[in-house]
Amino acid sequence: MLDADFFRRWLLAAAASVDREAARLTELDSAIGDADHGANLQRGFTAVVAALEAEPPQTPGAVLVLAGRQLISKVGGASGPLYGTLLRRTGKALGDAAEVSDEQLCEALAAGVAAVAELGKAVPGDKTMIDALTPAVEALPDGYAAAREAAEKGALDTVPLQARKGRASYLGERSIGHQDPGATSSALLVAALAEVAGG
Repeated sequence: MLDADFFRRWLLAAAASVDREAARLTELDSAIGDADHGANLQRGFTAVVAALEAEPPQTPGAVLVLAGRQLISKVGGASGPLYGTLLRRTGKALGDAAEVSDEQLCEALAAGVAAVAELGKAVPGDKTMIDALTPAVEALPDGYAAAREAAEKGALDTVPLQARKGRASYLGERSIGHQDPGATSSALLVAALAEVAGG
């Protein structure tokens, strides 16, 4: 069973990963976006870590809802609301339970990803974070390592796509040949989950 501490460790691992990869995320974003994705996420996850340390929530759902709120309030551009929605909706789906099962996390994450897709009006193939999150959620019943591999492959598979959503879509065919920064950071989030789960 997964408790609040597991979810705190997941978000701390995600924050550390964003810190390490911020320059690469911004470099990817400079090709097809505003060149601020890494810096924005870094600021958001720094705020998440501070909030979790200031008053650690006692349930898995509360950990994710708090983190989602921080990302919505601290991260500029589209990624704040999208990441915030992912974590908040996942947290709300987990409810008030002190511990949740792997299966419950699978279902809750699927609800979170569905909420992101609805908010961004995106489907797989649009060259967005959905291209990493959807295969990750579909693979999660097979284990955390499978989810990580699916997310990383999904991010890589955005390279040949033409962006149909977000800032990158303004570039039309010029967006082809670049890896989507949102899918890349989403894969980092899934990899952090796999790392904490030992998968």
